[in-house]
Amino acid sequence: MRRPVARKWAVLAVSAAVVSVGAAAPPSAPPGHGPATSTTPAKVPVAVGHGGAVASVDADASAAGIEVLRKGGNAVDAAVATAAALGVTEPYSSGVGGGGYFVYYDARSRTVHTIDGRETAPLTADKNLFVEDGKPLAFADAVTSGLGVGTPGTPATWQTALDRWGRQHLGTVLAPAERLARKGFTVDETFRSQTASNEARFRNFPATAKLFLPGGRLPVVGSTFTNPDLARTYRELARKGVGAIYRGDLGEDIVATVRKPPVDPASGYNARPGELSRKDLTAYRAKVQAPTRTTYRGLGVYSIAPSSSGGTTVGEALNILERSNLSKASRTQYLHRYIEASRIAFADRGRWVGDPAFENVPTEELLSKRFADSRGCLIKDDAVLTSPLAPGDPRHPAACGAGGTAAPTTYEGENTTHLTTADKWGNVVSYTLTIEQTGGSGITVPGRGFLLNNELTDFSFAPANPAVHDPNLPGPGKRPRSSISPTIVLDKQNRPVVAVGSPGGATIITTVLQTLTNFLDRGMPLVDAIAAPRASQRNAAKTELEPGLYDSAERARLEALGHAFSLNPEIGAATGVQRLSDGTWLAAAEKVRRGGGSAMVVRPGR
Repeated sequence: MRRPVARKWAVLAVSAAVVSVGAAAPPSAPPGHGPATSTTPAKVPVAVGHGGAVASVDADASAAGIEVLRKGGNAVDAAVATAAALGVTEPYSSGVGGGGYFVYYDARSRTVHTIDGRETAPLTADKNLFVEDGKPLAFADAVTSGLGVGTPGTPATWQTALDRWGRQHLGTVLAPAERLARKGFTVDETFRSQTASNEARFRNFPATAKLFLPGGRLPVVGSTFTNPDLARTYRELARKGVGAIYRGDLGEDIVATVRKPPVDPASGYNARPGELSRKDLTAYRAKVQAPTRTTYRGLGVYSIAPSSSGGTTVGEALNILERSNLSKASRTQYLHRYIEASRIAFADRGRWVGDPAFENVPTEELLSKRFADSRGCLIKDDAVLTSPLAPGDPRHPAACGAGGTAAPTTYEGENTTHLTTADKWGNVVSYTLTIEQTGGSGITVPGRGFLLNNELTDFSFAPANPAVHDPNLPGPGKRPRSSISPTIVLDKQNRPVVAVGSPGGATIITTVLQTLTNFLDRGMPLVDAIAAPRASQRNAAKTELEPGLYDSAERARLEALGHAFSLNPEIGAATGVQRLSDGTWLAAAEKVRRGGGSAMVVRPGR
């Protein structure tokens, strides 16, 4: 039964412990690596107020977005400013060397638009890009190499968004990030631990070691970290535009680095060269395309269409879950149905979703209620489905999910970053950007201050099951399948209710799905919906649980139904914004994950 949803989301914030903050001044530490001499903006997970809002994982980055909003920018300008600042403070998750997906709500027309800024394979690539001597490469050999580097899409995404929907020029919105890179930010434990986990491979590349291991050592918590090379890169982009990357000197440096990775000879490391060329850069375009859309409990749910699988997979799972009254289900029943809907949606994702320029992706059919009904009937309250589960055929939905041959879910790196912005005019942005795994390829472009992505490793190196068509094999200029799921939910009058997104590789899909159902169905305030312990099922034998669920009595109750679990210390790092009934914005971020996120508003409520 599909039931209407009460108009409740605008008042959920009342039950949250709300702390409202405005933007703090950017840090003013002197250049160089040394003791911090300035105060980093305070990190709080929730803020309510007027004039616009920003939520990200980092306080300096959120402050950059707020600064742009205060100077007359809109949500698009603030999103680019925040993203550029994350390239400084979250360089292992994002930056101009990567790509991403941008979802924009236009308040004037009450419509949603999207940009596919995914990286692309070289035009010389074929399905055997990661095959050597007749066998797929070991993942570790591809990750830290030029071979895994795709044509960056982030700069083109920024320019496309600003040209179409922004109010300010690229140079204006890059200014806070340029200043942050030049003056520095205060190193926290997350930055140090992420550096430590990459230390061995960073030492293989002199430019990377010089930047991220100052003086040959890990950065010290509390010290000031500067990146003068990135500051100069941002100044060059401000002067010349993104053509400096796609047709200019910056692009030439990227190509040279990919084709001959600058390895320390003493390391003995063999970094396979990539095939990226200037032709790949000049041919690159960020794609403006229609969003995915489905309805859920009377609301419109909009997200990114393929090449990302996020919109179709979250949407299909929501359509399946709409069959259940999750608001009245026990916690065990809710988690069981959520896990099973995720399992089913991932089975279908693996068979049908790839780059639509190369694959016939049945996007509308995957999101049809008829297909959801044919798959959702597989869920039983007293039994668990077995993975890998066979996919259904959305073009010809069969009675209760009879499908084809099963194939396991292929691996996808688990790091990225997400930001959400809103402005005083009512516009909203949900934007996820990435360089793939933490630290990307590990290769810094010498003298330019940013790491290159390893996004091409999101392709399947070989079919997961030779008997099943794999839509995610490499190809010339092809975009690897992503799980990025920036999502905006609208009410019946096409006004924003909530916008959310998360990093986390394939766990992005389940994080967004669980956050939405926590908020829309379970009645949690947005900040608590984000903070709740997570489960992630991706058509695998075991469901991953965070400690809050793994160590709980809930686990035993689910195991009694037949579920099997493994421990994942941390899944995702979501942010979101919510439009309240009085016209104010609520920004929400993580309370604990990644050291806690940063929610800010232009003018805090009283």
